Amino acid sequence: MSATARARHGWLAAIAGVAAAAFAAGVGELTAALIAPGSGPFVVVGSAIIDLAPPWAKDAAITLFGTADKIALLIGIALVLAAVAAGAGLLEHVRPPWGRVVFGALGVAGAVAAATRTGASPLAIGPSLVAGAAGAIAVMLLVRRIDGVGASHVDTGASDDLATAAPDRRRFLTWASGAAAIGVLAALGGYAAQAGRRAVQAVREAVRLPTPATTAAIPAGAAFDVDGLTPLVTPNADFYRIDTALRVPEVDPAEWSLRIHGEVADEVVLTWDDLLALPMAERIITLACVSNEVGGDLIGNAVWLGTPIRDLLARAQPTAGADMVLSRSIDGFTAGTPLSALQDPDLDAILAIGMNGEPLPLEHGFPVRMVVPGLFGYVSATKWVTELEVTRFSAASAYWTDRGWSAEGPVKLSSRIDVPRRGSTVATGPIVVAGVAWHQHVGVGRVEVQVDDGPWHDAELATAISDDTWVQWRWTWDAAAGSHALRVRATGRDGEVQTDEIAPVVPDGATGWHTIDVTVG
Repeated sequence: MSATARARHGWLAAIAGVAAAAFAAGVGELTAALIAPGSGPFVVVGSAIIDLAPPWAKDAAITLFGTADKIALLIGIALVLAAVAAGAGLLEHVRPPWGRVVFGALGVAGAVAAATRTGASPLAIGPSLVAGAAGAIAVMLLVRRIDGVGASHVDTGASDDLATAAPDRRRFLTWASGAAAIGVLAALGGYAAQAGRRAVQAVREAVRLPTPATTAAIPAGAAFDVDGLTPLVTPNADFYRIDTALRVPEVDPAEWSLRIHGEVADEVVLTWDDLLALPMAERIITLACVSNEVGGDLIGNAVWLGTPIRDLLARAQPTAGADMVLSRSIDGFTAGTPLSALQDPDLDAILAIGMNGEPLPLEHGFPVRMVVPGLFGYVSATKWVTELEVTRFSAASAYWTDRGWSAEGPVKLSSRIDVPRRGSTVATGPIVVAGVAWHQHVGVGRVEVQVDDGPWHDAELATAISDDTWVQWRWTWDAAAGSHALRVRATGRDGEVQTDEIAPVVPDGATGWHTIDVTVG
């Protein structure tokens, strides 16, 4: 085919590359299901991106997409792959075999990402390598089909005969569509073969939580009846999820165990049955993500069922000098928690198995996770936890501290306006302004609301469940027509006033007063 013809059919080559990529991705996912579950090309590459991303990129993703950050990442990977694949198709068309080389390189990159994941099996590199090889073969065969499109007219020097060339293009597009469809079917087959999640979900549904020795009680007057106000207890489906697991781990409780080791006198290993035999207690605890902006929704309050971590540590007997517990998730995530926070008899740090009256949802750590009040999740709330290593801050570091975050992350005194919503329009006259505030381990003693630059007004506080939960507040505003700014600040029971100093989430949580604009009229 002449250079002119090659240029004219460049768009077909781009389609060939994208179709080859779809075929390769599907084959890779099916291969993963058969030989190395959890090592599909998208998962390993996405996980590598999460691990390698600098803190600012992680914060930007959460700010832009919230709890849909992982979906956004997968879509982004797919779009980038499509663009690279289109370029590979063009290369294969004009400079063979460089298109095949691109697909092979992608396969090798995926294999490297798979091999470097925590706990990777020797077979983990297989799906990406198979996908790379499949893509290279597919792009070669599809591009060769392009050479036949209108070739007789080009070779004889005749002008384009659209009536004749169109069937050739249709045949090529049929081949390309077929390759992409096979990829989709292969991916669906891989999903069907990986019945692990559905099996673990069935196991979860069959779990019967033990009766707690101590139940949690919500006092009268703890919740205000204000339309739009955040519920006092966050439903499981609405509870924020921020973690590093692109693919939710599927842990069968029968195969789960917890190892407590490190600087201890006696190493302890607990099975699921061992854990269920321990005294369980309900605790209502508010959890917050360090990435929560002022006024953000990456915070939730739930009724947790679990056993005190301090009792488990007492069995292991930490040695003198130890000051940190490095917890590990089954997916390799680590968090460094002050040992004192886990041993304090006045705190309710627990190893949780239940959430709001049911077994932990898979996305929230089933079968077992850590719940530690007063500390941001990145230093305490390890999901799918399998290890507690007693160590020292001077001897070990954790996932996010390795990426520039503070070693200790206490949750800061803060408050939020839920009602009215930012940018809303309300009628003149009495308007209820309401929200939540928190100051864990201390409790909230006062909440004030300011309109524009006027005086601060005391809000009414609901009855607090405990010092480790948020508290609802409300204030009635006689709203005058016009545009107004509403802001809120809280004061702890110890007299500390929420700072108005604006600070970003890095390295240990955002600060400032939550301010919203509303229109009255």
